Amino acid sequence: MILYKKKVRALGLCSGGLDSILSALVLRRQGIDVEWVAFETPFFSSEKARSTAFITEIPLTVKNITQVYLEMLKNPPCGYGRNMNPCMDCHALMFRLAGEIMKKRGFDFLFSGEVLGQRPMSQTRPSLRYVEKQSGYDGYILRPLSAERLPETIPEKEGLVDRSQLLSITGRSRKPQIKLAEEFGITDYPSPAGGCLLTDKGYSMRLKDIFDHRFENQSDSAEAELHLLRYGRHLRLDKNTKIIVGRTKQDNENIIKYYNPSVDILVRVKNFPGPVVLMPHGGGKEVIVQAASIAVGYSKAMDNSRIDVMITTPHDRETIKVIGISPAKIRCFMI
Repeated sequence: MILYKKKVRALGLCSGGLDSILSALVLRRQGIDVEWVAFETPFFSSEKARSTAFITEIPLTVKNITQVYLEMLKNPPCGYGRNMNPCMDCHALMFRLAGEIMKKRGFDFLFSGEVLGQRPMSQTRPSLRYVEKQSGYDGYILRPLSAERLPETIPEKEGLVDRSQLLSITGRSRKPQIKLAEEFGITDYPSPAGGCLLTDKGYSMRLKDIFDHRFENQSDSAEAELHLLRYGRHLRLDKNTKIIVGRTKQDNENIIKYYNPSVDILVRVKNFPGPVVLMPHGGGKEVIVQAASIAVGYSKAMDNSRIDVMITTPHDRETIKVIGISPAKIRCFMI
């Protein structure tokens, strides 16, 4: 009777960076069948992961996790970092979701490119341990690049992974990874800089504003609102109303891209170059007039003249005449 050895399969979290690539190749070098999963939200994309998967020919699954991520983001058990980045609870959530895929599709364990000590908050021994325990897959998360400096995992104990072929990289230096990349013949890889908008101060202030005011994560426009936080000037006119004022042609195009005509109001100056102004979820007559005046103030229209402004609501379209408000006079509204 011929006995066939079971093929070991591992599912990795892929950010698209060099560490993700190396962690997969280290496992594949010992005959393990590797695949990746990448998660995306308006706060971070899967673009780098898609590119990396194409280059390495490693299968990739991409999942949008915006709704479940928002639930965590509103009240992360470990709190936030310098801005609104809940790094430890973010990683725990991703491993939990990856673990569900692991069980459903018959993978043997999870892995990532995390390196012990590379990041002072989220990649310390206690934080890596916290993530593992909170994920629900304690013992099934392997970090191949630092495995020799971490406790032995279940797949190692069961002989599914040869621990002697794993690595002991630690710290913030990139030299060991660059050397390993050369050994694997990897020359094309992205920079290690993170791409999470939650680490950005300006974006985080805008996000906190919509959390503090009116934001329902189950609404059809919720995801669009989160994307809109990246563009233009954001002004809070009252507790129920804010506007987004385009600064550039690209801003204007992106505001239009995420404009929801069924609930939002769009304000545009007629006959003069100027910004697109969006009022998410609309507003009353007084704030519409105020938004129109702000739009004129940022446009190329003549000072102290009554200018035509087109107002597009979910129900109709009308033109009103307003005098512009100087940008200097509305700084108090800026988020």
